[in-house]
Amino acid sequence: MAETCIKCDGMGMRVIKRADGSSAAEPCECQQERRISRLIERARIPPRYRHCTLQSFEVGRHSHESLRAAFLMADRFITAFPLETEGKGLLFTGSMGVGKTHLAVGLLLALITERGAQGLFCDYRELLKQIQESYNPSTHITELQVLQPVFDAEVLLLDDLGYIRPTEWVWDTVALILNARYNARRTTLITTNYPNLPAAGAQMGKESSPMGRERRMAEAALREETLGDRIGERMRSRLLEMCVEVRMEGQDLRQTVKRARFS
Repeated sequence: MAETCIKCDGMGMRVIKRADGSSAAEPCECQQERRISRLIERARIPPRYRHCTLQSFEVGRHSHESLRAAFLMADRFITAFPLETEGKGLLFTGSMGVGKTHLAVGLLLALITERGAQGLFCDYRELLKQIQESYNPSTHITELQVLQPVFDAEVLLLDDLGYIRPTEWVWDTVALILNARYNARRTTLITTNYPNLPAAGAQMGKESSPMGRERRMAEAALREETLGDRIGERMRSRLLEMCVEVRMEGQDLRQTVKRARFS
């Protein structure tokens, strides 16, 4: 049960004294605090990440320069939102464990608390799973009911984009989400472990000879997968219009300071 505000005794309004000695009623600060709490709850941030604020994102003297630059970009984004950002978002790229999700969640929380934005956290894998489950006749939820909050969120955080192995259905679903948000000029924050580079096919298409294409295919089989490989080159190109890339490099914190231990 929520505690009663001692300033307004739970009424939501409090009486103040004006300079001329008269009295007036004004909304109590607790109303704004409750509104922010409701917005945070509706953002569906998983318990594991609820502590991830910008203040707790550690950027020390020995941190990689890209992490400091990423933090400053997030800080500038808050100041610019929403008028100067004009619906554009940020694409956080980098290897596992460098703090992409932490920084993205911290930015989402700051936009909610400081700008009053309506935000939503979506795990890419979980979202695709929910959509697939909606096709089951025994469920009582439709695909549109799953996707509507994703379409409508003022600020969407799509975490771990590209994790699911690509199929035509996955590509179509990604296209549906990104195109809907692009057309509505809604802000999208994205994290991915894959480098923001073209798909293998985009490069192979430049080789006209059969031998050249075979060589390209062999090289593609050995190289690291890219974001273009995972979501399709058309959608990667769309992301370049939607989001400013923020590259993050450094050591995997999950294998060092965040490694599981018993006290």
